[in-house]
Amino acid sequence: MELRRILHVDQNAFYASVEMLARPSLKTVPCAVAGDPVNRHGIVLAKNPLAKKAGVQTGEVIWQAKQKCPGLILVPPDYPRYLYYSRLARSLYLEYTDRVEAFGIDECWLHLTGCPDRDSFQTAEKIRGRMKKELGLTVSVGVSWNKIYAKLGSDIKKPDATTVISRSNYQEVVY
Repeated sequence: MELRRILHVDQNAFYASVEMLARPSLKTVPCAVAGDPVNRHGIVLAKNPLAKKAGVQTGEVIWQAKQKCPGLILVPPDYPRYLYYSRLARSLYLEYTDRVEAFGIDECWLHLTGCPDRDSFQTAEKIRGRMKKELGLTVSVGVSWNKIYAKLGSDIKKPDATTVISRSNYQEVVY
């Protein structure tokens, strides 16, 4: 019986990354995709690396983020654009397996069990490289035998990394 092989692919700072593709000038300033500061509501949905370095956190209310980072540029969310990139990513994943399970707009599990390519790490690396080259987005990928550990793996090293959690190393990595 073949062991299960599952990848969890998480697009890094997805909303902010897509906004930086649309407006490259945002790469040089701290920016966040957030709600409406004029109407005094909303939170930070995603932030770029410069905003993260300034201490801005996802889920933080806008006024707190602005206190930490006074020069923070706020960008309103553009869900149709995010959906477009999400669909492009899923199309790429479908080249590796027809068993793609969405977990939100920017995350998917890819079930590779039974697929011809036997090296899950190499498959993860191919996907990571193609996402960067073809879509201009970085992803973190977790590789494991179950969905929970694959998800944990994608969270361990960010951005733009692959982490394998296997039956032989899970205690060392997870505990």
